[in-house]
Amino acid sequence: MDGILTLLIFVVFVYLMMRFGCGAHFIHGKQCNHSPKHLKNEKEQRIDPVCGKSVDATQGYAKLHGDDTHWFCSRACLDEFEAHPSQYASMTPEV
Repeated sequence: MDGILTLLIFVVFVYLMMRFGCGAHFIHGKQCNHSPKHLKNEKEQRIDPVCGKSVDATQGYAKLHGDDTHWFCSRACLDEFEAHPSQYASMTPEV
């Protein structure tokens, strides 16, 4: 019984950390507050390879593909890229 209680406490702890802690950026698609300082102050615009919209580098969604980071204006564009990465991977990831 002691092992089940320990496991239950561990599962609740992991859930809370993923939901409200630094792991929350994985769930919500946001950057963690512990990201490098150059990303926090960066005001450069990136181009979404799916729809062609301009995306602020500190907002939106990012996906590392090969050696390039691609920025997306919405989750829908990110999902489209993940479905067909070879179609969009050849496009320039930044302005």
